[in-house]
Amino acid sequence: MSVQDRIIEKLQDALHPQHLTVENESHKHNVPANSETHFKVTIVADALHGQTPVRRHQMVYAALQQELAGPVHALAIHAYAPQEWEGKVPLSPNCMGGGA
Repeated sequence: MSVQDRIIEKLQDALHPQHLTVENESHKHNVPANSETHFKVTIVADALHGQTPVRRHQMVYAALQQELAGPVHALAIHAYAPQEWEGKVPLSPNCMGGGA
């Protein structure tokens, strides 16, 4: 199973989202081809309602402990309660480091 698939599975199990996208953005960084090291998560879940932004990130981190300790180098998180969700996934900035 790919790292991306594991992230999806774990977030679905932990937070039961109404919307979830997990994008592998590794190709935008100075890493070998086909890497799975940089991801962007957009998640909408009832479990996030009433939680601070920091707590929402902690909830995602808790579900992905294994991946964050291993193959995942960077994780951008956009976490919303259903009533906050506007249906738009924020764009990621271009990589500013690494050089090639």
